[in-house]
Amino acid sequence: MTSRDRVLAAINHKETDKVPVDCGAMRSTGIMGITYNKLKKYLGIDKGETKIYDMIQQLAIPEQWYLDMFQIDAVDLAREFADNPPDWKKWALPDGSGAMIPAWFKIEKRNDSWVCVNEDEEILAEMPHSSFYFDQKLWPLKGQNNKENFNDLEKDLNRQMWGYMTDPLWKNSGDAGFYNLLREKAKRLYEETGYAIMAAFGGNLFETGQFLYRTDEFLMNLITERKAMEKLLDKLVEIYLSKLGPFLEAVSPYVQIIQMGDDLGMQSGPMLSPKLYHEVFFPRHREIYQYIKKHSNMYVFLHSCGAVSEFIPDLIEAGVDILNPVQISAEGMQPERLKREFGKDITFWGGGVDTQHTLFKGSPRQIRDEVKRNTEIFMKDGGFVFNQVHNILSEIPPENIVAMYEEVNKIRFR
Repeated sequence: MTSRDRVLAAINHKETDKVPVDCGAMRSTGIMGITYNKLKKYLGIDKGETKIYDMIQQLAIPEQWYLDMFQIDAVDLAREFADNPPDWKKWALPDGSGAMIPAWFKIEKRNDSWVCVNEDEEILAEMPHSSFYFDQKLWPLKGQNNKENFNDLEKDLNRQMWGYMTDPLWKNSGDAGFYNLLREKAKRLYEETGYAIMAAFGGNLFETGQFLYRTDEFLMNLITERKAMEKLLDKLVEIYLSKLGPFLEAVSPYVQIIQMGDDLGMQSGPMLSPKLYHEVFFPRHREIYQYIKKHSNMYVFLHSCGAVSEFIPDLIEAGVDILNPVQISAEGMQPERLKREFGKDITFWGGGVDTQHTLFKGSPRQIRDEVKRNTEIFMKDGGFVFNQVHNILSEIPPENIVAMYEEVNKIRFR
């Protein structure tokens, strides 16, 4: 059974030879560059290069040795856009260890902080000396809560941090021949490897409003300026559908999973009321996800952090096939409950071990115990791909990472 077969079987709620495993198939299931370098040193691996393809989160692209050693079954299509040497330049990570970062990423040192600037010299994001991440500094629509039309929305999207600091797959999406190149890359990865392939699209609505206005302002606008915010969301849907057409045509013969995103939860509960979600965001999510269903055979993967259990029935109805990161430490996200109530209708991609607590502070024995317990709950009757809850962070010890993978890869269906 190939990795692709294993992942597809899990999504179709079938038990296979072993639980499929992911690291890095999208930008919330990966490993930070600092941690990656520590792991290589711990394992005595001195070959290859640490390439950071998500500068915001400082994520490394897992190299072939990593995929082989830890029996990874799914990969990100974006890795196919990371092979050209002129596209990369040397940089030191916050701990001083070496890495390669995208050459197009315009980064400067100012007042003991790293800042990212766009072509107009606007500061998009800042990483202070004591930090491991870039924080957003530009919100293009901040203070424009009574805006009557959004005719320049694409321009605003390109100005803000998440539009500029994107991964290699989408960086050159405006170039002539981009979709032909996308098709070629997807075809090669499909024909020359046995991995399940995921392609990032995004399609964020709730999060994009926050990126444009800032979180506090957008949340208030949803109540005080709801009509204007619905116009914004309709314009976003229009933009996304215009890009989905050529995207699906290019990759759908070769890519099995399309990654969408919208963080809806906090640690303690939903970030917005389920009623507001159902009235405002659900019909627009459904329009996007059903378009994918109609025009491809790809499975819809939704990344949504936090306590999202109250949204899951709507998400299933909208067309979500796979939920990630399955934040088991958040309110109402207990593995037993999730599997019992929703396990027949959705695949859980994540939730294998708690990154905030166990993977970070636990002993290898505690990690093995939690991996075994959660995996045995989620894996029954399929519908589970193992991943830690969100990315492997910089403070996580290498021995804990090894213990996690060793444990999950020895678990078998009875």
